[in-house]
Amino acid sequence: MSQSRLRTALEEGLLTLPQGNIAVLRPPVIYDVAALPRGAVRVVHGFFPDFMAWQAAGYPVTLDMPQVSVAIVVVPRAKALARAMVAEACAKADLVIVDGQKTDGVDSVFKACRSRLGDLPSITKGHGRIFWFASGDVFADWAAPPPAQGAHGYFTAAGVFSDGAIDKGSELLAAALPAKLPARMADLGAGWGYLASAVLSRDGVKSLDLIEAEHLSLECARLNVTDPRVRFHWGDATQFHVDAPFDGIVMNPPFHADRKADPTLGRRFIQSAARLLAPHGKLWMVANRHLPYEGALTENFRNVDMIGGNGAFKIFHANRPLR
Repeated sequence: MSQSRLRTALEEGLLTLPQGNIAVLRPPVIYDVAALPRGAVRVVHGFFPDFMAWQAAGYPVTLDMPQVSVAIVVVPRAKALARAMVAEACAKADLVIVDGQKTDGVDSVFKACRSRLGDLPSITKGHGRIFWFASGDVFADWAAPPPAQGAHGYFTAAGVFSDGAIDKGSELLAAALPAKLPARMADLGAGWGYLASAVLSRDGVKSLDLIEAEHLSLECARLNVTDPRVRFHWGDATQFHVDAPFDGIVMNPPFHADRKADPTLGRRFIQSAARLLAPHGKLWMVANRHLPYEGALTENFRNVDMIGGNGAFKIFHANRPLR
């Protein structure tokens, strides 16, 4: 965030923190915690790259929220997840602080909280808002339910990508996969496991590694994919390492940094796929049609073909990585 609302609230005396530990829930790596007593900060995160970045910065980081005096909810884009985080903060802290950007829906959370609690102290700054209140059980109904099986037959949860429906790009890629696939397969950015089902249904597959950065998604994948040939990895697909290279990779790489399209994410996935594949390895990939990945593919693979698509997506097959 370009400007720190938290620092403003604390340094101007508008917000006073009680003694005790402070849990910061899902902060991006640029979130400003400098105004907090460093020894009291506990970061709670389920996104692997941010988890590791905060850990590298010297902060204790956990998947599960501990009991604390203060909880700072950094509002995510997913509305249901934001509400679940508020409910958890109320259950495990005495004071709840909610901070976020308008583009991520902080004003919606503010209005919903104010409708139950009445007027709340608030600061708007840097295209966002911060507000705070004493915890209670008034938001108990916002608590996140366990992963549930949707009409599509898969388990999903609040906060995972494409939680309400099968992603159209993944659906197109699954249909385009050949009847026989290489023996040792991987899915980079596996999400909640939709592509895994298609891969495992093909002949020739002896193992499939699912690599996913969002812990919530990976937990859903464990429910959706019970085949003993599968291994699950919570990790960053762009930094992942294996002892033995893969024979084949499928992927539907992400292309958003916050709300902005960022093709560099997809390019990093392509580079990682080339690095993780054996010399004879093959890649099947789907991408939004407007994203310029052709250059990255030809820079990293000897052979690249577009094998399908529609008005919204394009499907690539590449082999013989250059590395």
